[in-house]
Amino acid sequence: MNMQSLKQVLQGNAYPGRGIVIGRSADGKSAVTAYFIMGRSVNSRNRVFVTDGEGIRTQAFDPSKLSDPSLIIYAPVRVLGNKTIVTNGDQTDTIYELMDKQQTFEQSLRGREFEPDAPNYTPRISGIMHVENGVYNYAMSILKSDNGDPDSCNRFTFAYTNPKAGFGRFIHTYMGDGNPLPSFEGEPELVDIEGNIDEFTDLVWNALNEDNKVSLFVRFIDIETGKYETRIINKNV
Repeated sequence: MNMQSLKQVLQGNAYPGRGIVIGRSADGKSAVTAYFIMGRSVNSRNRVFVTDGEGIRTQAFDPSKLSDPSLIIYAPVRVLGNKTIVTNGDQTDTIYELMDKQQTFEQSLRGREFEPDAPNYTPRISGIMHVENGVYNYAMSILKSDNGDPDSCNRFTFAYTNPKAGFGRFIHTYMGDGNPLPSFEGEPELVDIEGNIDEFTDLVWNALNEDNKVSLFVRFIDIETGKYETRIINKNV
């Protein structure tokens, strides 16, 4: 698989939906993740990211415009010891609770499926980063309908051990805009990770479609110490 420019991949897709990037900084020192949300409807666009403990949650920007919180209000990021969980839905809580009971990342998702938002059946995408004593690895998952058939769920998990500096993987809910929205296909895309946390944050935010982008979360975790820096950008301010 050839490495692509994350900037170009984002600029070339007006509606990737929700997306997770995980990888390693160009200097090799940091585990990197980014999570963004986009929206086409008033309900989807009426959101912001807010800090919640060591993670974040989504919140209605204007509570009076919130029509259906079921699939848009959740905790995208939670931290369980030396593990950082990043997802596009309330499966964050499922992973947290079951991994806390010694289940694996893959096992924790066996009871979940894609979202029940016919006709899109939006995939559930998830990632987990494990940073401990100078060792870093991560995994990503997608749960999706079988070519739009809600009676079948396809489950894919991708694991990455000792990821290379400057390399990341990008998984998102949709291949692009459409009606119904076409689900992501294939394995997570190989993309570059450039710059420090502020440069990387700016790159991702500025590359997302101006009309559809809503919020962005970025975290750099020092692989040696486990200490982290976080950036949050909300279109609604």
